[in-house]
Amino acid sequence: MPLTALKRLVSGVLPLPNTWQEICRDLLRLKDDATVLRLAVELLERYEGFDDAERLAFFEHLLREFRVDHDALAAAIAAYQAEPGPMQVQTLNLASQPNRRRLFELLNMVPGGMAMLLDMRATLIRLQRQHPELGAVSSDLAELFRNWFNRGILDLKRIDWNTPAFLLEKLIRYEAVHEIGGWPDLKQRLSAGKRCYAFFHPVMPDEPLIFVQVALAGGLASNIRDIIGADALPADEAGADTAIFYSISNCQTGLVGIALGDLLIKQVANLITAEAPHITRFATLSPIPGFGRWLSSEPNPAPERIDDASLRSLRNVLALPDWWQSSQAKDMRATLEGLCAYYLTSQGSNEQPLDPVARFHLRNGARLERINWLGDTSEKGLLQSHGMLVNYVYDLDHVSAYHERFVYHHEVTTSTAIQQSLKRF
Repeated sequence: MPLTALKRLVSGVLPLPNTWQEICRDLLRLKDDATVLRLAVELLERYEGFDDAERLAFFEHLLREFRVDHDALAAAIAAYQAEPGPMQVQTLNLASQPNRRRLFELLNMVPGGMAMLLDMRATLIRLQRQHPELGAVSSDLAELFRNWFNRGILDLKRIDWNTPAFLLEKLIRYEAVHEIGGWPDLKQRLSAGKRCYAFFHPVMPDEPLIFVQVALAGGLASNIRDIIGADALPADEAGADTAIFYSISNCQTGLVGIALGDLLIKQVANLITAEAPHITRFATLSPIPGFGRWLSSEPNPAPERIDDASLRSLRNVLALPDWWQSSQAKDMRATLEGLCAYYLTSQGSNEQPLDPVARFHLRNGARLERINWLGDTSEKGLLQSHGMLVNYVYDLDHVSAYHERFVYHHEVTTSTAIQQSLKRF
């Protein structure tokens, strides 16, 4: 229901406060449910009309005026220290939460409020680049979202060619890995041997939260053209033994940092296992979005692996138009693959892999399996990773062990092929 229509339904006799600051104050002060709903609708309507400067002022107000009540927190700490017990712990937990969380909870009661809160966090993420202090407000929303978007609430749905057109249009718009070039391309991705699944929230049934595209294949796929290219052959579902997750796209910027992707992959793997027992292996054909930028960085990103002169020579070839079709490409393959393996297994100062996609899959318990030379020669693929893609394998019998090895010991589990590539390099 549009906010203006809802506003008419909840309009009352009492006049509204003049400013949005007063509305925020009264939302937490007043107890009458009808009045609180009316104020929440009014606040969201005003926020919807704010420009960036007004939204910044709104968030700064929440940061400054709706923080933790330090007196109440100190009293709760003292009460717990005097007599530790479950009630004191509960009081301490409530006192440690900033008042703006309660404000967000009240706004979520409004029809359409959850979508507005997602928009608020997306705006906060963007504003944080210049105003890092707003990270505290963003974190409060993220904590609420972790509760509101848990697996017990979400609906997992398969998307196919019979799905309503308005949802299919959103898939085209939200696809973030391999651009969908219109309706014929989308139809090909939903054809025999292909699967697409998405999470939805019951409050937002027309808005996908995150979706994954899967291809059924015989063995590991090494080239994205074989899956979604114009000349890709129809998949033989009966002869397939491997499910290839080749694209996963987050549709809601406001849910960045909320762990939905790993949950989606595991739920889809279980669903495919039940539907097609002959599928015994689950793997990805993944981009390496940070490799190109890392390799072009200064100074030499891997001085212990490649000398400056060899690196300059490599960079000169990579700068040539259509270098991958040149005679020099074959000679540089081993070096470039070795650098890529080194990049994927290297860790930053936080003891996490440098590549964001590697962090995602390794944290979920995948094994770094194989680097695929010229697996994606699209403009985007050449820019991001010099045309290479990587397979991660989800060995369902060892996912938990690999996950624990990575999380607790910062150890990247790799195949023999990756280990040999590193040794040769």
